Amino acid sequence: MTAQVLPGGDGLNAHLHRPVRILLVEDSPSDRALAMHALREARVSNELHTVADGEAAMAFLRRSREYADVPRPDLVILDLNLPKKDGREVLADLKDDPDLRAIPVIVLTTSAADEDVLAMYDLQAAGYVTKPVAFADFVAAVKGIEEFWLSLVRLPRS
Repeated sequence: MTAQVLPGGDGLNAHLHRPVRILLVEDSPSDRALAMHALREARVSNELHTVADGEAAMAFLRRSREYADVPRPDLVILDLNLPKKDGREVLADLKDDPDLRAIPVIVLTTSAADEDVLAMYDLQAAGYVTKPVAFADFVAAVKGIEEFWLSLVRLPRS
């Protein structure tokens, strides 16, 4: 797990009186680095935590094991194809947990399959973004998530 506070300006989530806390669940080191790069350029101050598999994601969210002292995230960005526990299972577990279900989850994945999109919305994903292949397009997609979720949408206080 890594954590970074990335500087930015004020947005609608200034009511949180702290950086917006993001949990990025991504097993690909290159995609993780690209997302971190895009979020580093965000206008909204954010605290980014990363984990590389579904079991670690649930431990982080439930603050168990080595994650006992981590903060609760305001937003989860979730890959579907993860080791140990895939993103579908993570989303189902998160939305079944009364203490976690209010956390918005954005699926950011390579799958463009209609059945995956429908299944994730059925599991109450807040959004579904297909990872573009080109570097510039990937950065633009993450910046789009940032623009909407960190600047326009008011996140619940945790």
